[in-house]
Amino acid sequence: MQVVRLAHETDFDGWREAARSLRAHGVAPEAALWTVDGAAELFAPEPPAAGANTVAERPFRVPKAFVELAAKAILHRSDERFALLYRLLWRLQTEPNLMRIVSDPDVARAQEFGRNVSRAAHKMKAFVRFREARDDLGEAYVSWFEPAHRVTEATAPFFVRRFTNMRWSILTPDVCAHWDLADLTFTAGADPADAPREDALEDYWRTYYASIFNPARLKVGAMQSEMPKRYWRNLPEAALIPELIASAQARTAEMVRQPATEPSRRVVKAAVRTSRDAPYDSAGPTELGAVAAGVDHCRRCDLWRDATQGVPGQGPAQARLMLVGEQPGDQEDLAGLPFVGPAGQMLDRALAEAGVPRAETFVTNAVKHFKHEPRGKRRIHKTPNAGEVSACRWWLDAERRLVRPKVIVALGGTAALAVFGRPTAVGQFRQQAIQLPDQTQGVVTYHPSYLLRLPDPDAKKVAYAAFVADLTFAWGLVKASAPA
Repeated sequence: MQVVRLAHETDFDGWREAARSLRAHGVAPEAALWTVDGAAELFAPEPPAAGANTVAERPFRVPKAFVELAAKAILHRSDERFALLYRLLWRLQTEPNLMRIVSDPDVARAQEFGRNVSRAAHKMKAFVRFREARDDLGEAYVSWFEPAHRVTEATAPFFVRRFTNMRWSILTPDVCAHWDLADLTFTAGADPADAPREDALEDYWRTYYASIFNPARLKVGAMQSEMPKRYWRNLPEAALIPELIASAQARTAEMVRQPATEPSRRVVKAAVRTSRDAPYDSAGPTELGAVAAGVDHCRRCDLWRDATQGVPGQGPAQARLMLVGEQPGDQEDLAGLPFVGPAGQMLDRALAEAGVPRAETFVTNAVKHFKHEPRGKRRIHKTPNAGEVSACRWWLDAERRLVRPKVIVALGGTAALAVFGRPTAVGQFRQQAIQLPDQTQGVVTYHPSYLLRLPDPDAKKVAYAAFVADLTFAWGLVKASAPA
């Protein structure tokens, strides 16, 4: 038994050096015991036997995807992470394409670790709340946070960029990060008692949170998934949540009773004219509000006749990631909003697991009106044809031009036809960055409604894992495109 004692829980460099040595000397995964220094004394370290499996001593390379995943998964709190990653490294000798097989148990487990770590880093960025404190140097800010995984050191540079002109400390049970306006340093973990108590700034947090809370879009399950209760005790706004939830229904009813806000006559008039008469090679609308008004009056194909309303895209005007679906469904057609039905709920869950901030994405559809056929009292989805996709592409192109995303994810074959301008097989082009003429990168994956229709639970689980992996891949492209 070969025992490897790493310097600390996140010692990726130490793990990498030891793993390369073990593999080069032919030490099989089951013959290696991984531990952090001082954590195990069961076996004494033994050097690999001289001449053992010398065929493996030649230099070797592994996929970049494995190195990136390993660096992330090493931050997971699971005790099996070191052994799991070495097992993958060992298997890559004879299975060079192993990391592409998302259904493999080891690969799936490692990717789950990576997603969990990404999610923990995202939660840290979202839920760290600084409280004012003072020391010998004057004003400073301190936060107490308990990350689900060991992401403090990896996430601290984000806070340096965001709060460059502020002295701050983030205290966690694992390690504490400190920024003194010049250097980022780390010290040993701390205790909650070391953090300051409530300060005057927390009233601002509560006022801000209450003002942006939208009762009409409240989904308690989704909110608690995105803002788990384990973080509430450190969030000043959390005290408002029970009351906001309790009053949401009444506030929503009051909002419904209020008359709708109408766009200006100028915008509506221009939108109607554009939706009916503008040639396909014209510049199109110059703001997203005009796109929304125009979509509702669009007569470029006949789908408007049976639909309740047009459904434009929704999201930040400068979103870096755009998600394009096929068309509105029954619930979207009634609400006038994209991805609010079961497929939208699955998309929200997958985005959260992939570490993609849902609020930072722009979601839309290739076709803006609901195409369906009646079946009893139900309206059954019917796939748009190529002519309808082509007619509606004018609106999608307008949204792309105005939002200017870095990456566009086509959800399913119809969306891929609209985004790439040609039929694109989802299974063949997954996990690939496709360069578009406007320098945007395109990614193709499944539509969440496809996953909902899969009858076999095992097949659905595998496809969902692949869907999350594709969203993770797309978000990685977004982050890679960001300026250093």
